[in-house]
Amino acid sequence: MHEQAPASPLSCCQPLAAPQRPPLSEDVAVAMEHLFKIVANATRLRMINAIAAQGEICVTDLAAAVGTTPQVVSNQLQRLVDRGMLASHRRGSRIFYRVLNPCLVALLDYGQCILNSSADEPK
Repeated sequence: MHEQAPASPLSCCQPLAAPQRPPLSEDVAVAMEHLFKIVANATRLRMINAIAAQGEICVTDLAAAVGTTPQVVSNQLQRLVDRGMLASHRRGSRIFYRVLNPCLVALLDYGQCILNSSADEPK
């Protein structure tokens, strides 16, 4: 039996070639707008990055990693959990969070790629 290599973080969201790209319906565009609004927050982006870097992390360690309070982190985590972007599990008295979808991490990577390539372009 042939085993496939694990997908790289960016392989889950490869861009479609121009002829394969369908138009966005209004419903899909609105859903994407809501998705981007959820992640369009500096604290949430830093939290997602820290969680991805650790694999999973508890609230107190995450708060220390992003330089804020556990209360702020818990509030922001709840938004990401409610949207199905993160999952949590309890281990003793601590709750640990992990990224559910590797495309969320790929979105961070693509964002950094866009920023880096934009910085190289003449204005």
